[in-house]
Amino acid sequence: MKLKELESLMQDIAPFEDPKIELEQYPTGPHIAARMLYTVANSYDEFEGQTVIDLGCGTAMLSIGAAMLGALHVVGVDVDGDALRVAQQNAEEYEEPLPIDFVRCDVGQVALQRRLRADTVVMNPPFGTRRKGADAEFLRAAFQLSRNSVYSLHKSSTREYIQRLAERELRAASAEVLAQLRYDLPASYKFHKQKSRDIEVDLWRFEVPPQTDS
Repeated sequence: MKLKELESLMQDIAPFEDPKIELEQYPTGPHIAARMLYTVANSYDEFEGQTVIDLGCGTAMLSIGAAMLGALHVVGVDVDGDALRVAQQNAEEYEEPLPIDFVRCDVGQVALQRRLRADTVVMNPPFGTRRKGADAEFLRAAFQLSRNSVYSLHKSSTREYIQRLAERELRAASAEVLAQLRYDLPASYKFHKQKSRDIEVDLWRFEVPPQTDS
């Protein structure tokens, strides 16, 4: 599948109906999501025939894209029941059934669900601007859920912090910024003064150490 085709197919995925600021819910737009997933599929061959977890899946933008790119099975995980309801509706909009299931679970408890393991984890986690450390909490959980690799978006301004966390605490086999992208953050809350705001984000690829199924 070509990049433009993937982005086109993802255009109609509905965003949050009533985003929750305490969860830092912002939509992952089809432009950045398609480029993230296309890189995973075409540069690293990570989706075809593999299992995927979309951690903090929101309304399933990354889940649906991964399924379209050939994932054997995708599990979207989120703590917000309202978001998961929209995610389920989004997944059912396509003519061909998509191999996606959804699980409601808090990121702090998800690693305790021993059946929740996958070859690859993809995520656009909270940046940690509202709840300090939320980005690190998601990354720790992702390392426990993945057998092979984690792909994640983080603010470019936190690059050194993420690098240290991955290498020193999480013992990543590798931690690499694949691309720096422009995240078009739309106005989602009443306190937002601008219609949208561009934020520089890094697309990271982490190889996890071989101990996550224990």
